[in-house]
Amino acid sequence: MQLQRKKRKEYVDRFQNNEVDVFLISLKAEGTGLNLTQAEAVIHFDPWWNLSAQNQATYRDYRIGQHKNVQVHKLIMKDSIEEKIQKLQNKKKELADMFVENNERNIKSLSKDELMELFF
Repeated sequence: MQLQRKKRKEYVDRFQNNEVDVFLISLKAEGTGLNLTQAEAVIHFDPWWNLSAQNQATYRDYRIGQHKNVQVHKLIMKDSIEEKIQKLQNKKKELADMFVENNERNIKSLSKDELMELFF
């Protein structure tokens, strides 16, 4: 485990020092404390069911010390499982925004069809 951390730090340092142009990372790397402030772009090509985990990966580039504008891109193939995940993420975000951000609506205000759509 210690060797993995040492290797990861070496890779991050090389990226941060502009010794390499690309840093590939899995969304599963959350919670490892990575800061990639030399990044100019983030490309998501494997959307995660949990949008918060995906956003966390994006925010690795928006840490203290970032002085660049970072472009975020999502590569989604039409009619793929990734597209379905993207649609589910959007629905989940709309619900969160509706009930958390905009307290004007609540679960009681949903129609039967809207409620059923949440589960099927």
